Amino acid sequence: MKALDAFLFGTYPYLCLAVFLLGSLVRFDREQYTWKSDSSQLLRAGQLRWGSNLFHMGVLFLFFGHTVGMLTPHFLYEPFISPGNKQLMAMASGGIAGLLGFVGITILLHRRLTDPRIRINSRLADIALLWLLWLQFALGLVTIHSSAQHLDGGLMMKFGEWAQRIVTFRGSAAEQLVEAGIVFKLHMFLGMTIFLVFPFTRLVHVWSGFASVAYLWRPYQLVRTRRNLAAPQPAARPGSTDALPRPVPDFEPSRVG
Repeated sequence: MKALDAFLFGTYPYLCLAVFLLGSLVRFDREQYTWKSDSSQLLRAGQLRWGSNLFHMGVLFLFFGHTVGMLTPHFLYEPFISPGNKQLMAMASGGIAGLLGFVGITILLHRRLTDPRIRINSRLADIALLWLLWLQFALGLVTIHSSAQHLDGGLMMKFGEWAQRIVTFRGSAAEQLVEAGIVFKLHMFLGMTIFLVFPFTRLVHVWSGFASVAYLWRPYQLVRTRRNLAAPQPAARPGSTDALPRPVPDFEPSRVG
């Protein structure tokens, strides 16, 4: 078990992160036409609004909550909140967000499996991804009960230390999880696996969602006409060639050399 833990929580995270980053880059470079969410709204809009909104609200809160909670060094929040109170806050907020996401992913999974039109247009990867997310939400909710057995916040601090050692390439990261129960380890393993399969599924559209924030600082669009606007000409004398219409030349960029 020590060798397995060393691989799953010491080596496997780097494997998942490498595939996550490089795989996303390769897919964006070579298969941009597959870079989409593959929405099934046109097939049937029923249940999609509730399921999608609940799922996205829950998963976005949990993603940023886990990121900030696990990667923030202890000394930064220690003057303001104790580890025990931080754990209680994480259990309450994470429980609400997890329940919302679980209900949402259950609706989406039920909709995809029971509607014949959506089922026949679904790939195996789509259904497998929904099951993976459903199981991850379920395990996350189960960890709340297990966390209630360690209200001093000590175990949560070890999870944070593990994550910080991973992202800073420090050794002995897996040793921080010796006291973690099997439910926590399964939850963490599935979370890393989601990053591993990310580039091969419709989840790649998440990159575009985060990139859309740059729309707020976009430069103004500059539009130029391809035709020069001719200046108003004086009225032509009757019977003269000046009365003939003159073609407006197309705009051509100047040639150098």
